[in-house]
Amino acid sequence: MSGLLRLSRRRFLQVLASATGALVVGVREAGAADLPVPLQLSDNTFRGLGPYVSIDANGTVLIGARDPESGTGVGTALPRIIADELDADWSRVSVVPLGLGVEDDNGRPRWTYGHQTGGLGDSIPAAWRDLRQAGALARWLLLQAAARQLGVPAAQLRCDKGTVIAPDGRKLGYGGLIADAVSVAMPATPPAPKTPDRYTLIGQPAGDAEARAVVTGQTAFAADSQFNDGLIAVLAHSPWQDGRLERIDTSAALAVKGVVKVVQLKPEADLPPGQTVIAPAVAVLADSTWAALQGRKLLKLEWKPGASGSENSAQLEQQALALVDSESAPTTRVRDDGDIVAIGRRAARRLEASYVQPWLAHATPEPMNCQVRLDKDKATLIVPTQAPQRAWSVVQRLTGLKPAQIDIQVPRTGGGYGRRLDHDYVAEAVLLAQAVNKPVKLLWTRENDLQRDFYSSGCVHKISVTVDHKRQIMTWQQRMASASALTHRGTPDDQLWTSETTINQLPAGLVPNYRNDWYAMQSAIPRGPARGMPDTCNAFAVESFVDELAHSMKEDPLDTRLRLIGPPRQIPLRGGGMLDTARLAQVLRLVSDRIEWKNWLHSVNGLGAACWHFNGAYVAHAVEAAMQGERLIIQRVVCAVDVGRVINPLGLEGQVAGATLDALSNALNLAITFKDGQVQQHDFKDYPLASMLQLPDAVEVITVPGDGDPAGASFLAMPTAAPALANAVFRASAVRVRRLPLMKELLRLL
Repeated sequence: MSGLLRLSRRRFLQVLASATGALVVGVREAGAADLPVPLQLSDNTFRGLGPYVSIDANGTVLIGARDPESGTGVGTALPRIIADELDADWSRVSVVPLGLGVEDDNGRPRWTYGHQTGGLGDSIPAAWRDLRQAGALARWLLLQAAARQLGVPAAQLRCDKGTVIAPDGRKLGYGGLIADAVSVAMPATPPAPKTPDRYTLIGQPAGDAEARAVVTGQTAFAADSQFNDGLIAVLAHSPWQDGRLERIDTSAALAVKGVVKVVQLKPEADLPPGQTVIAPAVAVLADSTWAALQGRKLLKLEWKPGASGSENSAQLEQQALALVDSESAPTTRVRDDGDIVAIGRRAARRLEASYVQPWLAHATPEPMNCQVRLDKDKATLIVPTQAPQRAWSVVQRLTGLKPAQIDIQVPRTGGGYGRRLDHDYVAEAVLLAQAVNKPVKLLWTRENDLQRDFYSSGCVHKISVTVDHKRQIMTWQQRMASASALTHRGTPDDQLWTSETTINQLPAGLVPNYRNDWYAMQSAIPRGPARGMPDTCNAFAVESFVDELAHSMKEDPLDTRLRLIGPPRQIPLRGGGMLDTARLAQVLRLVSDRIEWKNWLHSVNGLGAACWHFNGAYVAHAVEAAMQGERLIIQRVVCAVDVGRVINPLGLEGQVAGATLDALSNALNLAITFKDGQVQQHDFKDYPLASMLQLPDAVEVITVPGDGDPAGASFLAMPTAAPALANAVFRASAVRVRRLPLMKELLRLL
């Protein structure tokens, strides 16, 4: 199995530069020439090409993983795409996590690795073409070199596990071909990648390249490292995002041994959230974490609220309920098919329900942190980020340094969930380093993390459906109220809905008379991107309602869903792509068969199901649940996913299981609440992630083999887990939960 070579990006480049005769193949940034360029590295020949793959004279293969690894498996899947095209011996491959790749292009940044964003579900789709191309070019060069040495046409040679093999059985290892390969003239057109029947690694299971290091504690997260002469910084944020500091007394804090300085921070005006300090704060800088925390305890601060000081959870919910119940025009009519008014008048039956979901925090296992060293002509950062290019823009704005003078190293990240697409904590660290003229390691506590987040907005859905005498859905009207995560982020007002709902979400395209309206809630509470947004909150309402619809018609919910999906066909999606109803129905049938849905009506336990699609992928969950008094027991969870071609089945199973448990945890217990504008949750006692006792012993994952281009899967299993659970709970308890968190509402209704 591949091992992870534990090197920083800078050390990686030094190793390659010292490897005599190393063959390095890179991929140009988007918009540049399509053909990757091979080059031999020396101290002055690194020309801004991403060194995705390097082979040295010993036959050792180094493959760079460009996207940040936060547990999504991209650090294994992306290198295996290259390794397969290269016909490398995976046991002799070392995976190198790459930091930010940037060069100066007349004062503008040139992204030398192209795509470098993790957690959006697009890492593998974005890599599928260019990384295969890099591997195919490297293999082609080696074949040309072998043809010279063996005196055999390259077309008659084949590659296998790091060797080139001639028809007569002669073999040459890749290491012995490097000297010739670097002098081979570039092909006139890019070499064709492999056909799928020749894949040896793609589609085969592989453990995480860093698994051994992670489980043995050898993996260094950002918070584990520190510049030798640096200071530790901790923050006392304002209780309100828009608060102001009325009084401060730092004398007791500065008297703590080791405390060096106290610095005030303020958000920069007119900058989007996530690019500046998240809220006014007072930082204590010390020579140790203990001293910094003790100093923070002794700060005497008096804060005054801004406009957000009047916000309360109950008022926010009432605002949302009033919006969806109003007759006023929506903020955005997202989609309007057919004529729901005229057709609805002829309906035999009408059903209506509302669903309420709370505000949520990201609660990443590793709280926000950032290390910064600022020299005269260089900035060095160690940052747990999902988007190093966005982090770069924050540093560049604050320092004025040229693109290549900013070195951002990205170690493995302890969870992202969308929180690390914002870089307020990077801005805080840079400003503090400037204030003390020394390296700074900024550490957020769990309290900072829960109380100063870019939250996922609470929302309310109101769904109204009419049905004819044949149980066919005639009209579907859905109203949603939420506070857009895109507010104040430079998004046009008529596009603010795009973080809250989608134009193609189910059952759009399946119901001829369909309307989806979005109403904008007004709130000063900070919001931002979150895992599974916006599909997770919408799927809960839609798939819970489908189950209610089946119950009202005294019908098996599986039959209702399959009738709604309809016969196999391709339905054009708005904006491009197709909804393949056969694939959607297949994942639903797979989970139903696995959980023995045939026993649905007579099972002692409750069975629930849900299905969804987005970005070319399909997912379904089936859950078996039981009630023992007031205790909910999740007996079984089955999830089926169809992502097209699977790169690493083991990695995909891990992603599906992890996202399922994450979604169940959110649904069971979690809610962020506000009183007078202040977050009421301080730590995991107030924001209780699901315990092992609450969760199933295992998540049974079914992956559907496919031959289409791969789709992303980092949060694919998020949308359908919660509604499948709620539907199972209804069968087990006869209690319909329309409000999350589920356990609080279930116990209230029992």
